Amino acid sequence: MISDIVVPLEKDLSISPTSSRSVTETVNGSHKFVIQGYSLAKGMGVGKHIASDTFTVGGFQWAIYFYPDGKNPEDNSTYVSVFIALASEGTDVRALFELTLVDQSGKGKHKVHSHFDRSLESGPYTLKYRGSMWGYKRFFRRTALETSDYLKDDCLKINCTVGVVVSVMDSPRLHSIQVPESDIGMHFGMLLDKQEGSDVVFDVAGEKFHAHKLVLAARSPVFRAQFFDELDCEKNEIVVTDMEPKVFEAMLHFIYRDTFVEDDALIASSSPVSSVSDTLAGKLLAAADKYGLERLQLMCESYLCKDISVNSVASTLALADRHHAMELKAACLKFAAENLAVLIICLMTAIIGACSCDALKWIPVS
Repeated sequence: MISDIVVPLEKDLSISPTSSRSVTETVNGSHKFVIQGYSLAKGMGVGKHIASDTFTVGGFQWAIYFYPDGKNPEDNSTYVSVFIALASEGTDVRALFELTLVDQSGKGKHKVHSHFDRSLESGPYTLKYRGSMWGYKRFFRRTALETSDYLKDDCLKINCTVGVVVSVMDSPRLHSIQVPESDIGMHFGMLLDKQEGSDVVFDVAGEKFHAHKLVLAARSPVFRAQFFDELDCEKNEIVVTDMEPKVFEAMLHFIYRDTFVEDDALIASSSPVSSVSDTLAGKLLAAADKYGLERLQLMCESYLCKDISVNSVASTLALADRHHAMELKAACLKFAAENLAVLIICLMTAIIGACSCDALKWIPVS
């Protein structure tokens, strides 16, 4: 008897091919450097520079160095020098650079030295360590610069672009699902707008605001203590006597939505008032401090920081000190230090303006 021999079918053990792709590109960032008082900077010495503030591109800090008397002793101050320096720790940082001396006549004839949009025989420039620089010892002949349209009102403007080279691995994904941004703020905002389930009412200068104790307590330690720790926690109507309705409304908007109000008028600080503390942004900062809303306080500090000027720095500093706004306070002190001479002149002008003519004659003249 002959038995059948069954040969099993051969399984396909091959593996589907995979693929990946390495992408090398640049992360670009720019910085504008204004050099005011060029004539006073001359004569500081060969090899001595004026530095811009540091700026961050590609995870590294950078700075622009301007040498009014040049960097190279052999040139005997014939040329000005401009360099871009790596100002943070880094090893073998590869980058492209562009330096632009701005034509201030409006003709657009800028002087540009650029690595971008041209082939590089040896690739991007490599900065080995912190303090490494790229630039030009003979950036511009000084006599020509001083009679050119690049110098206006004793001021030079230099634009710098840095492109840090990075390589990333791009592996294909089988599926990709777009996840929308969080909309929790929108839903809590609808809860506030519709007043559904509200269990507390605030009376602010006669205007009523309905809210939810749990939401307020979750966002503010002050409300949490007021609603759950104090003896009168059962109160369902609270009178607020130290805040305007529009400020309280803006605060509620933040508590529920975690954003500033969309109506710019509620936080605008451009009205001609005597003090920053009288602006809506200043009042909202005070409200944030009172109710322990740290994020709102920082948002107000950031907003007010943009409007610091010679005329407002004193009142802004006082507001920051009163409401423990440390970031805003630091910004005011830095501004004052950088503009001390102008502030002293303004102060003396105000003092003289407040004095009578008879009082001024007693000021000794040397």
